[in-house]
Amino acid sequence: MPTVKCNVANCTYWGEGNNCVADAILVEIDKHANKNYKMEASGELIGDAKHKDSADQSAETCCHTFKPKH
Repeated sequence: MPTVKCNVANCTYWGEGNNCVADAILVEIDKHANKNYKMEASGELIGDAKHKDSADQSAETCCHTFKPKH
């Protein structure tokens, strides 16, 4: 699995050295930022999450894996 860096320290999956420690990561376009997609424990997409979109630049994307620490 590639190294994924994250600067959002209040995420459950944030690890030392600004590393994302999630088993799987879902990145989506901003248009779908408020969707609540589901992934199986294996990282497989479920239902509506199984679609494809495109973006022209990184600013048009967002991380759906984010989960606030409690």
